[in-house]
This record gives sequence, structure tokens and C-alpha cells, in this order.
Amino acid sequence: MAKLPWRDVHGILLLDKPAGLSSNQALQRVRRLFRADKAGHTGSLDPLATGLLPICFGEATKIAGLLLGARKAYVTECALGATTTTDDAEGEVIERRAVPPLDEETIRAAAAGLTGRIRQVPPVYSALKQGGEPLYRRARRGEDVAAPAREVDVHRFELLDHADDRLRLGVECGSGTYVRSLVRDLGERLGCGAHVTALRRLWVEPFVEPVMFTLGQLEAIAANGMAALDACLLPLESGLAALPRLAVSAAEATLLGQGRRPVRPGASAMPLACAMDPAGRLVALVEIGGGEMRVLRGFNPVPACADRVD
Repeated sequence: MAKLPWRDVHGILLLDKPAGLSSNQALQRVRRLFRADKAGHTGSLDPLATGLLPICFGEATKIAGLLLGARKAYVTECALGATTTTDDAEGEVIERRAVPPLDEETIRAAAAGLTGRIRQVPPVYSALKQGGEPLYRRARRGEDVAAPAREVDVHRFELLDHADDRLRLGVECGSGTYVRSLVRDLGERLGCGAHVTALRRLWVEPFVEPVMFTLGQLEAIAANGMAALDACLLPLESGLAALPRLAVSAAEATLLGQGRRPVRPGASAMPLACAMDPAGRLVALVEIGGGEMRVLRGFNPVPACADRVD
């Protein structure tokens, strides 16, 4: 049987990643379903984790970096009394401690101390790189790995439920925050250690009420053809919903498409905006300064779904 060709696909899929797959494994399965020529995800989820993993196709891959740095929300479950090599249930237990009597006020106070702009040490089993190599590879080889502390933003870290030695916690955080590290540090503040047993990403700005698709749902939809799959995609503009729109003329759109700088004398400074042509199409991400528009990221015209070839 002849191998099906890759397609020119554009847009954003809100995938509900299952447990047991790395983000890249999930990405590759989705890419094969869509037969997409170009695809990328916007921020890794651990294999243990489930939930929202935005996947960008085609022109939408150009905004993946913006989504990577977006605010995110999670719900996590953790077990008190044990620390592990990975700070989650997939690692080996390295220490067990007795769990002291804990009331909810004590737990909430400890979590509150881990909110705001804090310094956090990432897990050594992480995709962070040192010398061009992920830390987890060095750790798996048995090397002595030390992940440097860095500043992260934790907007919310709160207790949702407490039963015996198990906690359920809600988290809202900025880019680069490791929930595993938050749970580990909470366990230290409580004097008994802790590790993540379950983690689910609820949303990523601007997709705060996401309609997600599981791999099983996508596989069932694929039986109805590529057009049915394409209907699951959001336009790339949906990933830029938080940015202001800037209407540009046809002449300005042409100049922006050429990478040139249209002049708007007296225009107010604008750090980042979506330049939209008279037909309402996204032309570029631009900034305005000194009366000029400067292209930060240009976009090629995206064909309508009906114009794509199955």
C-alpha cells in the first residue's frame, strides 16, 4: 500500500494528553493522524501527567513560543511521607519519614509560603539542558547532577482536599514552574517530604475554557476523513487572543509581508500587536515605535479548510 503523503495543515489542536506518553510521543501520534507536514507542542507535560497540550500545525508553530511562556493551571495529587528521585511516583523512593499531625490551616500556610515570585530548584529528572544535554539523561547515567535554582511565578498554590496522607492541590503558575518541585518543597515545609502521584493541566492562556480532544476521539474522527479532523482545529489567531488587533491597509499589509516598515507618523507606541489586513487576515505580529511598524513575526496566507487536499 502506498504511503499517504504529508499535508499542509495549519491551526491549533487542544489535545487532552493521556498518562503514559511523553509530550513528544503524543505529538507524533497526532501528527500522523493529521498527516501534518509541520507540527510542534507548546510546553512539555511529564509522562505521568494528563490534560491540555496545545499542538500547533503549520503557520501556528510560529506562535508556539508565546504559548510556551503563558500562564497555566493544574490540579495535582501528592503523597506525604516519601521523597523520590524524580519528585513524582515514577521515581525511586529515596527517603521515608513519619507524617506529623497536620491540620488544613498548617498546610495552607505552608503552601502560601511558596506563592509569588519565588526561587525554585527544578527536578534533576527534567528536560532542562546543561551543556546542550537534558538533565534527565545525565541523571539516568548516574552522574551527580545539580539543577540551578531560578525565579518562577506561582500565582496560586492552594489546598483543595486533605485525606490521611494525601493532598489535592490547585496551582496557577508562570512559565518554567515545576509542579513537582512545588510539591517537593511543600513536603519539606511540612517536615515529612512529598511527591506527586497525579498531575493534570487544566488550561493554558488564552485557552482557559478549553474544549480538548483525546487521542481516542481523534482516531474515531479520523475515520470520517481529513476534513472532519481539520474541523477540530482552532485558527492560529485564537492563540493570540490576548493581544491587541491593529488594522492595516492593503498597502501596509504588502509592506509588512515584504518585511518592510510602514510609516505611521505620530502613532502611539505599541509593544506587540496582531496586524490584520482589510479582509481580517493575520499578516504579522508587529510593534510600533518612532512612527514605524516593525515585523516581529510574519505569517503566510493560510488556505481555508475547503481548499486543502485530503
